[in-house]
Parts: sequence; structure tokens; C-alpha cells
Amino acid sequence: MPLFDLPLDQLRTYTSAVTAPADLQAFWDGTIDAARAFPLNPTFEPVENYLTVIDTLDVTFNGYGGAPIKGWLHLPANRAPGTPLPVVVQYAGYSGGRGLANQDTKWAQAGYAQFIMDTRGQGYGGILGHTPDPHPSAGDVAYAGLMTRGVGNREDYYYRRVYVDAFRAVEAAQSHTEVDASRVVLAGVSQGGGIVVATAGLAAGRLDGVIAALPDVPFLQDFPRAIDITPRGPYPEIAAFLARHRERYEAILDVLNYFDGVNLARWATVPALYSAAQMDDVCPPSTVFASFNAYGAGAGGASGTGAAKDIEVYRFNNHEGGQEHHWIRQLQFLRKLLG
Repeated sequence: MPLFDLPLDQLRTYTSAVTAPADLQAFWDGTIDAARAFPLNPTFEPVENYLTVIDTLDVTFNGYGGAPIKGWLHLPANRAPGTPLPVVVQYAGYSGGRGLANQDTKWAQAGYAQFIMDTRGQGYGGILGHTPDPHPSAGDVAYAGLMTRGVGNREDYYYRRVYVDAFRAVEAAQSHTEVDASRVVLAGVSQGGGIVVATAGLAAGRLDGVIAALPDVPFLQDFPRAIDITPRGPYPEIAAFLARHRERYEAILDVLNYFDGVNLARWATVPALYSAAQMDDVCPPSTVFASFNAYGAGAGGASGTGAAKDIEVYRFNNHEGGQEHHWIRQLQFLRKLLG
């Protein structure tokens, strides 16, 4: 795959044309308040994972609309009793779910509590899921997939539900007695990375305890550019929809603006480590840099200092990004952050 997007020097200064709706804050304040009107009701049931070094709990909590959302909580088996652990709250890539009880335990292997959120209505791809979406988007046509589900109305758009689930997943993780509620790290790849950005933004001023964000080749950033230039993956679902609904382009972008990671990244206040891959034709590097360059822009008040952030760029990689090399970089980042 060639380097099809902007050169790296232009990526580092690229600014998205996306602007926040005037009522973005009010929309998300109302959405989070409505979600919190439902009891969280987190439950944690031990399950057999056939591993001797990791203990796993089957998690259920109430997300958007009070719907039950599944997850896993992995804990190192050799943890010190009575000493709560920092927790990595992890979000899944597009079409994926939480997987099997022993499928992904790498953060717990590194000594952290690891909370994996299942993604409602997904888990039909390479990684199994267990959470249906009982709130189908009302009254609109959609292209196959999830990107245009409910896109005719910001109240009904699919990712409104997912972002709320992700926010409440943090609260659910914090509720467990062996988790240090004051040390929550958000992590995810692709769609998971996009959910990280959204949750970091939504947490600012609404949720204490989130201390870092690790968005890896994040999806759901800079929708206008992504729709125009992305040849592969979920973004073309939107282009295919608009190919038949030509008159709806502006109206659809108006809805997507409420969920664009570029807008939500501006609210974030916690340190972040991003990654981008220059040959990525699923989440093009310019869309990732649009988010990175906006991240924390609203933080710091009059000082304008913003949030601390860094980005690793993998020049010769496609959407797989840095993989095991980037995980080492993330471990170093957290070790420095947590001491």
C-alpha cells in the first residue's frame, strides 16, 4: 500500500474543518444525565478461564437506556489482597466483541486490572460478542453495517448508545472493590480507539478517575475527510449510503458532527498516547492526526496549555499499526505515568 495521504510534515499540522455544533455540550450533558437516571447495577461473577495466572469475572452493567451490557474483568491472580489495582478499560474494534474469557488478558498479565466492554450489536466479526442492541434506530433506512444506523437523527444514531455504554463501563469498572477508581486508563484499537477518544472527552468534568487515554489508530475521527478519501473499511458504508441518498449529505454530516472524535477530543484533559499508520487505508493518518491535533484543545483554560499528548507513527504499516511494538510503547507510557 503506498503512502496515499498527506506527507508527515503536513499531518503534524493538519487541522480538520469539523466544527462543534453550538449545542454539543447540552446534547451530551442531557444524554449522560438520562443514562445515569438508570441504575448501573454492576455484577461480577467468577468464571473458569483455564488460566493459572489470571482470574476472570463475567460482568454485566446497565448502559444506554438501562440495557444490560456484558464485559470481562481480568485480574492478576498474584495481586496483593486489599490493594486496588489501576484498571485499563478496553473497547473493541468494529464488528468485534469481548471474546472468550481467556482470549485477551494482556493488560492483566502486565499487572493491571483489565475491563473489556462488549459492544452492543457487534461481535459478529472475528471476535465473539454477547450483547444485543435492544434499541433499534427508529424510522430510517440504513446501509448494511452500523455506520448509518439511525444517522437521520442525532437522538437515534447508533454511536450515541455505544458512547454512553463506554462511559458507564468506566463507572462499572470503578465500582469493583479490587479496582482503584482513581486510576482508570482508556484503551482501544480502531473503533475501540475512537471510543477511547469519545470517552476521554465525555469524562472531562463529568467523571473523576480517568487518568490517561490510549487511542490506537482510532476510527470515528474527522468524518468529512474520512468519507471522501477512505477506500476500505467501515467509512465507505456512509459513502455508499450517500450514493443512493444524494440529497442527504449535509443533513447526515450535521448528525455525525455530534459524534465526531475531533469535536469530543477537544474536551479531553488527560494525557494521551495515540498511534497512526501512514499506509492505513481504513483509518487514514490525516483523520487520526485531525483528532490528535485537536485533543485537549479545550483544556488548560486561559493558560492554553491543553492536555499532554504524544503520537507514534508507523510509516510502513496499514491498519494493523504498531501491534506488539506499540504495546511496549504503551506499557512504557503507563509505567512512567503511574510510577
